Amino acid sequence: MDFFNRTGKMALGSRLRLLTGMVTDDAAKIYELYDTDFSPKWFPVFFVLFEDGEKTITEIAEQIGHSQPSVTKIIKEMASAGLVQDNLKSKDKRRNVAGLTEKGKVLAEKMMSIQCADIDVAIDGIISEATHNLWDAIAEWEFLLEKKSMFKRVQEQKKVRESKDVQIVAYQSQYQSAFKSLNEEWISTYFEMEEADYKALDNPEDYILKNGGKIFVALYNDEPLGVCALIKMDDPNYDFEMAKMAVSPKAQGKNIGWLLGQAVIKSAKEMNASKIYLESNTILKPAINLYYKMGFEKIAGHHTPYKRCNIQMELKLHK
Repeated sequence: MDFFNRTGKMALGSRLRLLTGMVTDDAAKIYELYDTDFSPKWFPVFFVLFEDGEKTITEIAEQIGHSQPSVTKIIKEMASAGLVQDNLKSKDKRRNVAGLTEKGKVLAEKMMSIQCADIDVAIDGIISEATHNLWDAIAEWEFLLEKKSMFKRVQEQKKVRESKDVQIVAYQSQYQSAFKSLNEEWISTYFEMEEADYKALDNPEDYILKNGGKIFVALYNDEPLGVCALIKMDDPNYDFEMAKMAVSPKAQGKNIGWLLGQAVIKSAKEMNASKIYLESNTILKPAINLYYKMGFEKIAGHHTPYKRCNIQMELKLHK
């Protein structure tokens, strides 16, 4: 097992396949030991038909977690061995089902009463010798991976690691072209540029910064790949608007939107703001989910200069 000590946990799947292969090879020998002409891969289907009686292919597949083509193939193989009869009519005559033949039922009784009993004792012996109970551990891992897959866990770790290389900086004139192009990119993809967009993007210093607002830029490997503005509002209910958030498609998955949003919220708090306003469109589902994650709540009725706006939200900073 020196190979797996060298690869570490990255080879988990390969190690599990090797262990599965060892157990499956022994399973074939065990069937021979009991003079049973039986393939180990048949057992899940065979067990369901023995325990529950006649079942459709779909019902068997759902119960054992196999695909329907896989179950169909196993049924045909067991039918050739004389253990299963398929294409039977169910009791209500409306479905085709598979069921054990008399030969299959006799074999099942023999396997369950003798062979399986010996196997249970043997496995209990391994469990008593082992430091960790593999049977319980498998159940626990299955539960945890159903809650969140290995892919999702690695994806999240990748995002956390890459987000550490993201630097949020204050706007400088050198970032004006990035501020405009990043916003133009997403607006033009889903909607069309409007007059209010040009006002903010063509002259952010006068429209945003000189009026008491701020702009933040996300740098990844020193390249500006995300932007977001905190715009001062002349409104009795809101101090600032969070607007013009844009992240380059090639930088998505690096937590840049979240980091920009946190920088905006922190800045608003430092300026003693009580509420932040934003507006968006529900077609932008990832963005809407991000705003909810930040604590924004949906509101309605505020005036907007944008045709594309169909959702308005606010964040209360001092509850």
